[in-house]
Amino acid sequence: MLIYRILADLVVVLHFSIVSFVVVGLIVVLIGRACGWQWIHNIWFRGFHLLTIGMVVFQAWMGVVCPLTSLENVLRRSAGEATYPGSFVAYWVHDVLFIEASPRTFTLAYSLFAIMVVAALVWAPPRWPRRADT
Repeated sequence: MLIYRILADLVVVLHFSIVSFVVVGLIVVLIGRACGWQWIHNIWFRGFHLLTIGMVVFQAWMGVVCPLTSLENVLRRSAGEATYPGSFVAYWVHDVLFIEASPRTFTLAYSLFAIMVVAALVWAPPRWPRRADT
C-alpha cells in the first residue's frame, strides 16, 4: 500500500534527521567553541543532544533495536516491501560505505561518540539563559 510506503519513508527521514543532529551537533559545538559562538552553550540544545546520544548508547548496550528501525520495518512489510536486518545506521553504513561491522562495533562507536559529547560538555559547558534585569 502506498500510504505505508510513504509513512516508512517519513520514518527514514526522521531517523536520518536524528542521526544528523547527533553527528552535526557535536561538530557544530566543537567549531562553535573554537569560534566563540555563544549559542552553542544553550542548555536546551546541549541537553537534548546529550539525551539523544544517551538513548542511542543505552539501546545499543541493551541490545535493543531502535524503535524507529522497528517501525520502519513494520511499515515496509505492510507496504509489501523488503526490510533490512539489524540497525538503521549499520544498514546505511554498509549500503553507502560498503563496510560490514558487527553490532558490537557499532555499540563501541556509539559509546565513544557519547564520550566525546560528554567531553564537549566539559570543554564548552552549557549555560542557562541570562535573565533580563527587571
